[in-house]
Amino acid sequence: MNDAFKALSDPSRRKILHLLKTKDLTAGEIADHFEMAKPSISHHLNILKQANLVDSEKKGQQVIYSLNTSVFEEVVGWFLDFLDKNKEVKENEK
Repeated sequence: MNDAFKALSDPSRRKILHLLKTKDLTAGEIADHFEMAKPSISHHLNILKQANLVDSEKKGQQVIYSLNTSVFEEVVGWFLDFLDKNKEVKENEK
């Protein structure tokens, strides 16, 4: 899960995830939404893949990227558990 938090810490990677929320995209389609070099987009996509936040599938000469929602569910579950435990601690302090 540490890789997921690292990946989510960057605004460009969060924007990529937001783009993939609506539909699967190629690296070129993702790059069209940024003013950065394509190697930089590839670097961000690799970090997202290492964190298992993004899946990739080669179709012909293109690679299609899609959102991996299972890791998001794990991260959200961790946050909810954290919030519940934090609430319990504060209630016990009263």
